[in-house]
Amino acid sequence: MQKLLVVEDDAGVRNTVATFLELEGYQVDAVASTEEALRRLQENVYPVVITDIYLDERTGLDVLEAARRKDPRCAVILMTARGSMETVMAATRGGAFDYIAKPFDLEVLLKTVKRAEALRAGGPEADEEAEVEDPPESEMIGSSPQMVEIYKIISRVAPTDATVLLEGETGTGKELVARMIHRNSPRAAHPFVPVDCASIAPALLESELFGALRGAYTGADRDRMGVFEAANRGTVFLDEIGDIELNFQLKLLRFLQEREIRPLGAPRGKPVDVRVLAATNRDLQKMVEDGKFREDLWFRINVVRILLPPLRERRGDVPLLAHYFLKKYNQRYQQRARLTESGLKALEEYTWPGNVRQLQHMIERLTILAPEGRIDERAVREAIRQTQPREHPGETLAEAEMEQIRKVLAATGGNKSRAARILGIERKTLYRKLERMGL
Repeated sequence: MQKLLVVEDDAGVRNTVATFLELEGYQVDAVASTEEALRRLQENVYPVVITDIYLDERTGLDVLEAARRKDPRCAVILMTARGSMETVMAATRGGAFDYIAKPFDLEVLLKTVKRAEALRAGGPEADEEAEVEDPPESEMIGSSPQMVEIYKIISRVAPTDATVLLEGETGTGKELVARMIHRNSPRAAHPFVPVDCASIAPALLESELFGALRGAYTGADRDRMGVFEAANRGTVFLDEIGDIELNFQLKLLRFLQEREIRPLGAPRGKPVDVRVLAATNRDLQKMVEDGKFREDLWFRINVVRILLPPLRERRGDVPLLAHYFLKKYNQRYQQRARLTESGLKALEEYTWPGNVRQLQHMIERLTILAPEGRIDERAVREAIRQTQPREHPGETLAEAEMEQIRKVLAATGGNKSRAARILGIERKTLYRKLERMGL
């Protein structure tokens, strides 16, 4: 059996991985630096290389390039505790076999090595490589194993025209993932058009998506282009697709099969070229079983499925997200808020029912309102308490609440919609409070 190369600057991880693989019958060369790795690659041909990404003045991506240059069939497995959309895209673009997030189960590594061997041998488990466009910067934050898996799926599906179904709770970032798929696709130079299916009246959804000719219905005083035609050669994102009524689902299915629209009042259809991405926070499979969603439509949109985990299931990403949003809102509001260790711990302990979106709004609020710019445990817990639904929304405002509303309005330049969001209340509720305060 040929040797494997392991490149890892952490001695504990390096020795653990090398020893484990040797016990599984492999011969292993284990090195601690990119310099030593590049030297070994000049002297030897390795069927499989396992390397950390962040090493020294050079990275595992340099090792990847050298290994693939020496032997294009070399399967390179990258591992890191600081995964990002950008590094996964760079790894995929460079021809990496797989990407593993630390900490990982050694059995997962072993299975990956065996798949790599099957690929080299041309066996049934061989994977096809995908090439993608250069990625832009994104707000997709997270190094957890769940997020790394999502990055990998995006990097593989983005260059295709496959229909993707994004599932997850409200606030998990479904539209953000859809935008990343579009931006890394051959359609990136063309429109990305999101449609909130839940916010459009069922009677208007057909004209919204397919368009309408003048006189097609009462009040149609001009031709109206639909979303699918407006997004020609681009991407349409159908958010909350589970809210579409059954009688319209058949028309949507027909469009997905034929890629042809027929505006209301038009004698014939016309072809359009769009990619469709869909999202829902509902259980579509259960809706199919209950007869509330067409099974054939479900099969049509469920070509590739991406399940976005709730934030409570990837708590390790909370510090990354919190610091990212803190930097963003410090710059926006010209603040110098800082997050203490106790404040960060309080953020990690919370369950975040509103997921990443709730965390973002919470950090925005804390950036503005934290006493002396210090976000500690007390500030976090107070902010959480104040954003919980009130049992008695009509109760008299406390002086502290009045002061907070003033601060937020000042920070947002009087933008009441943004202020209501930061305060965790409806805009109409904010108006009522302002009226009572005489502001």
